[in-house]
Amino acid sequence: MTSEYRHVPVLLDEVLATLDPKPGEIMCDCTLGGAGHSVHLARAVAPDGLLLGIDQDDMALEAARKRLDTEAPQATTRLLKGNFGDLDDLLVGAEVPGVDGFLFDLGVSSPQLDFPERGFSYHEDAPLDMRMDPGKQTKTASEIVNHYNEADLARILRTYGDERNARRIARAVVRAREQAPITTTLQLADIVCDAIPQRDRRRHGHPARRSFQAIRIEVNEELDVLERGLRAAIRWLNPGGRLCVIAYHSLEDKIVSHIFHEMSTGCVCPPDLPVCVCGNVPILKVLHRKPIHASSAEVNSNPRARSALMRAAVRLDTTNA
Repeated sequence: MTSEYRHVPVLLDEVLATLDPKPGEIMCDCTLGGAGHSVHLARAVAPDGLLLGIDQDDMALEAARKRLDTEAPQATTRLLKGNFGDLDDLLVGAEVPGVDGFLFDLGVSSPQLDFPERGFSYHEDAPLDMRMDPGKQTKTASEIVNHYNEADLARILRTYGDERNARRIARAVVRAREQAPITTTLQLADIVCDAIPQRDRRRHGHPARRSFQAIRIEVNEELDVLERGLRAAIRWLNPGGRLCVIAYHSLEDKIVSHIFHEMSTGCVCPPDLPVCVCGNVPILKVLHRKPIHASSAEVNSNPRARSALMRAAVRLDTTNA
């Protein structure tokens, strides 16, 4: 277990090159964590700019504040507790006129995995929790595992975890809870592992990884939150402002890609119409046709970067469109 909240930033050079922060600008890190990206953004916009950092984890906010005060003392920073799905309310409360750059670094942070009591890890025993913000959220992993029916459990495991043995695992979970409630992470991990055929147990790391990911996504409604947050960020971007998103699995990346495509599409009228009647104008310009991956050197030094997929877009000026 770590003694402090550490955050090794993924794709740091690529993020800084894409967002291109300049003195006087407003940057918003929607997934602050331990301020691994934010400390660099804060330095770049100092002394007259503003770094906004959003996180729903008190531990992350405390660690980020200490790091920013130490490593970017000349910067003006404002840390906001909340979920980036509520970005509109958070930015209204921060009283900013607009934002020049947004960063979303998605997925669970490593310190949350490192502290067993958070219930994210299948390596150490703890109560089944998995809530990103226990102070506000009521639904826990325990509730899902012990009360969802078999069909819903299988759907979650298959859709959010891409788990090929979803039905077998769901059936095993239901049978186990009929004997006694499933209350701890290792209980669940053992049930999942036993349900997976031997031939599949060595695929893609720990056998329970995909199931734990799927349940975590369901607990925190991560995909719905991501869509709300991205659409809000696009609304708040100043013309020329940039949006950078790092996803770690295909479901997240598909949402980002879909929204970027939607917002960068112009007229969709049939080609035989003499004039446009749809009124659709592009809001974004997508900066990269395909997602950016971490270099092999970065993956070797930071394994979390292996699955990182970065997409970015710039807000177009539509005032005269």
